[in-house]
Formats: sequence, structure tokens, C-alpha cells
Amino acid sequence: MQQTALGMKKLLAAAGLFLLAAMPAHADRESNPIAEFTGIDKITGRIISFDVYIDETVQFGALQVTPRVCYSRTPDEEPKTDTFVEVDEITLDRKIRRIFTGWMFAESPGLNAIEHPVYDVWLKGCKRKSDVPPPKDS
Repeated sequence: MQQTALGMKKLLAAAGLFLLAAMPAHADRESNPIAEFTGIDKITGRIISFDVYIDETVQFGALQVTPRVCYSRTPDEEPKTDTFVEVDEITLDRKIRRIFTGWMFAESPGLNAIEHPVYDVWLKGCKRKSDVPPPKDS
């Protein structure tokens, strides 16, 4: 009986080591200063890409988009790009209403895209540089 229990423990330990070896190494994520979004105005059909610096707000139609972080992986890793973003809507009576707070994933744009009656917004990627000048410090 003891030999069976000992054999079972060895088998479980070997299986655990095998599973650990088979799992891909955890890649570090890189923090980027810019999130790149794509938006569509459903009324006009206009599609536009726009860059937003982290912790800055850009207005797209009646929406205000504010990314808080934008993570990506190194080029030799499997692509995984995500951002934590807050999106507010400016209502017709000029009030600001939060319509989304959460993560967006570039590889799965439909998962957490902003679906508004007039505008859709989704994450396209993260960037280190942009043609858009950085915001001025206050």
C-alpha cells in the first residue's frame, strides 16, 4: 500500500513538472505611452484612427476617450495588446455620462469595443511614438 501511494506521488510530481515545462514562459508586458484607437461614425460612415496619450482625453464625436494604460508584448512574443480605458458620452443636455470603464483587447476588438448608437470605438494597438504632439504639461 505504501509503495502504491509513493508511486502515485511520484507520478503526480512528474505530471506537474511536465505541465510546467509545457506551459509557455510568462512574457513581460511593455507599458506604452500611446493607445491607438479606431472609431466609426455610423451616421456618416467615416472611419478614423486616432492616437491618445495615456491619461489624456480625446474627443471622438460625442465620446471622450481616456486610456489609463496600454500594454503590449515584445515583437518576438505572441501579440497581446490591451488598454484600460474610460469612455464618457457628452449628452445633448451637455452632461457627461460614463458609458464604459474596462479593458479593451486589440486582438479581440469585438470583445469590449464601445458600441454606441452613433459611434463605435475599439483598440487598434499601443505605440511608443506618434505624429500627434504630446500634451503640454500644466
